[in-house]
Amino acid sequence: MTNLQNCLDTASIYVSTYVKYNNSSLYGKWLNLGDYSDYVKLLEAMRELHKDEEYPEFMLSDYEGCELFEKLGLISEYNLSPEICEIAEQIDDSGHDPEVFIACVDCLGKMDFQSLYEYVNNFYYGEYGSDEDFVQWLYEDNTFNIPNWIVIDWQSTAQNVMFDYFESNGHYFKS
Repeated sequence: MTNLQNCLDTASIYVSTYVKYNNSSLYGKWLNLGDYSDYVKLLEAMRELHKDEEYPEFMLSDYEGCELFEKLGLISEYNLSPEICEIAEQIDDSGHDPEVFIACVDCLGKMDFQSLYEYVNNFYYGEYGSDEDFVQWLYEDNTFNIPNWIVIDWQSTAQNVMFDYFESNGHYFKS
């Protein structure tokens, strides 16, 4: 397992409010999600930032490093899910980079995080440069003891084998 960075450390949001926006103000601030231990602490920082409003209606004018959270519906201009910190912790504990989860969502479509988490943990095979590289690894290292005198057309084999797998951004999953 590699030493993975906390996935919240690369995620940041620009927090403004609708009242300020409607009054032609872009006042707000970039907040790094990794600076907050939980969702409650993040909300406290957002309220402190806009303490000039009694009941601020937060607007996330922009966000960066949040592709997975966006694909899961956890973040948008109008919404920041209270589950975001808990889900980020599960991603960090999984031993997989967030890009693996992004690749899985790209292949399967939007789903709830628990289903995505289980799918990645059960059906993720790794990252490879091509279908041929993946299929060669699958057969040589895991499935069969292929004698070195047998020559295999890996391109044709990969075309057939890939009916049972899918790939996104070099990440391979069993379908």
